[in-house]
Amino acid sequence: MSGLLVAGTTSDAGKSVVTTGLCRAFARRGVKVAPYKAQNMSNNSMVCSAGDGTTAEIGRAQWVQALAARVAPEPAMNPVLLKPGSDRRSHVVLMGHTAGEVSSADWETGRRHLATAAHTAYDDLAARFDVIVAEGAGSPAEINLRAGDYVNMGLARHASLPTVVVGDIDRGGVFAAMYGTVALLAPADQRLVAGFVVNKFRGELALLSPGLDSLERLTGRRVFGVLPWDPSLWLDSEDALDLDGRRSSGEAAFRIAVVRLPRISNFTDVDALGLEPDLDVVFVSDPRDVADADVIVVPGTRSTISDLAWLRARGLDAAILDHARRGRPVLGICGGFQMLGRAISDPAGVEGVPGAEVEGLGLLDVRTHFAAEKVLRLPTGAVLGAPASGYEIHHGRITRGGGEEFLGGARAGKVFGTMWHGSLEGDALRGALLSELLGREPSAVRFGAARDARLDRLGDLVEEHLDVDALLTLARDGTPAGLPVLPPGGSP
Repeated sequence: MSGLLVAGTTSDAGKSVVTTGLCRAFARRGVKVAPYKAQNMSNNSMVCSAGDGTTAEIGRAQWVQALAARVAPEPAMNPVLLKPGSDRRSHVVLMGHTAGEVSSADWETGRRHLATAAHTAYDDLAARFDVIVAEGAGSPAEINLRAGDYVNMGLARHASLPTVVVGDIDRGGVFAAMYGTVALLAPADQRLVAGFVVNKFRGELALLSPGLDSLERLTGRRVFGVLPWDPSLWLDSEDALDLDGRRSSGEAAFRIAVVRLPRISNFTDVDALGLEPDLDVVFVSDPRDVADADVIVVPGTRSTISDLAWLRARGLDAAILDHARRGRPVLGICGGFQMLGRAISDPAGVEGVPGAEVEGLGLLDVRTHFAAEKVLRLPTGAVLGAPASGYEIHHGRITRGGGEEFLGGARAGKVFGTMWHGSLEGDALRGALLSELLGREPSAVRFGAARDARLDRLGDLVEEHLDVDALLTLARDGTPAGLPVLPPGGSP
């Protein structure tokens, strides 16, 4: 098996960025490379082909990493996807399909079958690809969870994977975090940690070098490079916390207000709008922030009924209704679209309360009921004189009364609702819709090309600032023998 585990000192240290960049860099060398993450926890997901004529659901990050690797995304690249439904329970997607729930109370025992499936998927990929670049989750030094871990060092032990630890220098304390990550691991785990990568560096490398030299001397492991901070690398995020980093420019002609729902999902639906030069896309949670918006977007959510209650508690429902009464555009996507309808019912208790039924905002003549079986589709069609495509991930079944059909949803005047995620990535459809909503001409933005350019830019940064040849050799040859064990050596 040839592979590499990219672990991190913390969540959001840069594991996804490094994994994605290495996938593109290795692919450029003609290596048949595949991304992999044993378990992802995210409400940002994507539909892909399962290879047998059916469709499957995987984490958005692994889907993008597959694009970076220039291979087709598949379920084995993210065999376990946990979609948080509440603070203590997550819905499980196993090899692309719904597979019950897991709670914090049974975190270890309830995941044993997931570990088996995840490692089987890794072995399958390893048999078909030259190199696997595996992304860890959180930190491998979460020693309270080590007994049930199959994502970090549990995976590394399973496949004898050399491991590189990524640290975010922007947070401060990166040298202590890197040293401590290794030192807390059990000796057998430590022997698989081959070195480090520093991420998000903004200063002069000469000032950092003494620290890097000391880290190498103290740990007996090399630093494979230092990635600089680059604000242009806005990759598809899997974490809603990343929305804090998406700020208003305040200089565009039109303002798009995206409601930041508590269980927001697939918020990458608006990424293409963010590339439009005359649009200012902001995420909001206060009614005052939508008062001057040209368009309000109500995005997808993992918990439609509870997020609708939150919307009302915040007074955002009244703000959206007032916006629509004034003839201003509203766009709802999947769960956000369902909120714009007349009623939502959950007879099967898909969202936790069997028989729950609530009124929607009544802007569209549709009714939604949730069914236990999830719909996964890759639909295509045409609307507003433009070809359209997207993907569907939902339990909701829509019954439309009056009004016009719109991308699996409905339209009434300036209020649009669609069940299709990702449709705005289509340049022709996005141009036609923005013309309808705002009366502006289509721009020259080409979203697919822009995304690939970002992946190439990331590949360039990895090539320039990391020792890619050494990392590829590490993936192929395994961890060097004789790496020292740092005290205290963690728990067995």
